Amino acid sequence: MPQAPACCHQGKQSFFKNKLFLVTFTTLVLVILSYIFAPLAPFRKILFHYAGSIWWAVLAGLFLGGIIEHYIPKEYVSKILARNSAFTILNAVFLGFLMSACSHGILALSIQLHKKGASNPAVVSFLLASPWANFAVTMMLLSLFGLKGMLIILAAIIIAINTGLIFMFLEKKGWIEQNKNIVPVASDYSIIANFRERLSGYKFNRDSLVTDAKGVCAGLLMLAQMVLGWIILGVLLASLAGAFIPVHFFHKFMSPALAGLFVTLILATVIEVCSEGSSPLAFEIYRQTQALGNSFVFLMAGVVTDYTEIGLLWSNLGRRVALWMPLIAVPQVIALGYLFNLLIK
Repeated sequence: MPQAPACCHQGKQSFFKNKLFLVTFTTLVLVILSYIFAPLAPFRKILFHYAGSIWWAVLAGLFLGGIIEHYIPKEYVSKILARNSAFTILNAVFLGFLMSACSHGILALSIQLHKKGASNPAVVSFLLASPWANFAVTMMLLSLFGLKGMLIILAAIIIAINTGLIFMFLEKKGWIEQNKNIVPVASDYSIIANFRERLSGYKFNRDSLVTDAKGVCAGLLMLAQMVLGWIILGVLLASLAGAFIPVHFFHKFMSPALAGLFVTLILATVIEVCSEGSSPLAFEIYRQTQALGNSFVFLMAGVVTDYTEIGLLWSNLGRRVALWMPLIAVPQVIALGYLFNLLIK
């Protein structure tokens, strides 16, 4: 039933040039120094808190990515998420709603879908929709904000759909990179029929279980090499910001005015860590300022401007995709945030 895992040899790379090694080594050095130099102690505490909050989501994302790598043929993903149709974007957003992983777990899944043949517009829509429109976070936002939480969810979905459709236009014009992993699929190709055929030929025994486990682990490790460095870098920078930017700075400059929205956008870019962790912080902003738009901008900025997401898009989907995403999504986020502040009290 599973497909043979793809192998690619890129040549041996010195671990001194490996970004995962470099960022992990830097983080460990700072943690060790924090036990010697007292001013670094707050950084260590925040880093450990962040790591404790997101490790399960990252691991879940990598594990699901390993399963996709080993079991799901490219034809399946290309059939659902690579057609030049608005339904492709809707499929990506709906798939994002079904995911119950935080933004860092979603990163691994997004890159895995890209590797399996999802179009770049579909990957961007999935990445935008998943952290704030997934079912688990929907329930959390509703519990915190009441019915106003539904406005945040609907706005996130609207931005994900709009951005995906615009990216589809840009791709058609040749202004962004196309995913070279897309495979041609016949119009009459049936995923269900192919799955049944593969399932009927699958032999469930000890050897097949060992082969499957090795295949999933190989996919997980390959994906980890691609995304873990960026995730650790994001957590490292967020921990430094959380330790050394005064708390009163947030409250003073996060006003409901347009300038306050831009300050919120910039700060959320730095301190965003996880959707589940950011949701209570967003509610605290709303409780302090009564500005729902600021809370919305705080939540969405973690995806549309976060250096982790943009870095991964740059290195995997293409630099033009990475540059266009904030250019398209940020004005929508600011406009809806400003509208919320004007109309909702």
